[in-house]
Amino acid sequence: MAESVDMDALAESFKAFAIQGDTKATGKDMNNKNWAKMCKDCKVADGKKVTGTDVDIVFSKVKDKTARTITFDQCKTALTELSAKRFPKDPDAANKTLSLVAGKGPGLTGATKAVKAGGVDRLTDTSKYTGAHKERFDASGKGKGIKGREDVVENTGYVGQYKGADTYDKKVKK
Repeated sequence: MAESVDMDALAESFKAFAIQGDTKATGKDMNNKNWAKMCKDCKVADGKKVTGTDVDIVFSKVKDKTARTITFDQCKTALTELSAKRFPKDPDAANKTLSLVAGKGPGLTGATKAVKAGGVDRLTDTSKYTGAHKERFDASGKGKGIKGREDVVENTGYVGQYKGADTYDKKVKK
C-alpha cells in the first residue's frame, strides 16, 4: 500500500533546490522562485491538474506571515497540500508526491543554448557587402589590409573612379 519515502533523499533534494541560483543560500530555507522550479522540474506541477498559480498559492499558505521563504518542514506540508490536486481520489497521494521530489536535483536543460551559426555566416559573407565596405575585400573574400582601409590618392588630374582616364589624348589629335 503506502511506500515509505526516504526523508534523507527528500532533504537533499530540498537543499539542492534551495541553493540553486543563489550563492548566499544556506540550504535551510527556500524562496518562491526555487519552490516553483522544484515543483516544475520534479513534475509536481504538471500544468493541468497543478498549475504554477496553485504552486504559488500553496507557498503563500504554508510560509510564515512575514517570511519570504519556507523551511523543510513547511515544504513537506506544501507538497502534501499539492498532492490532493496532483493525485485526486488516491489514498497514497502524499507519498506519491513526496517520492516525485525525493532524490531529484535542479535541472539545467535549456538554461544555455548554443547559437546557430546561420546569422553569423550571413553577416560575415563578404560577397554581400556594399558601399565602402565592399572595397575592403577582394573577389575571393580575403581582406585587402591597409589598401582596403585607406584612400590612395592618385595625382592624375581626374576625379576618382573616372572610367575614361587617359583617353583625352586619344580623342583629341594635336
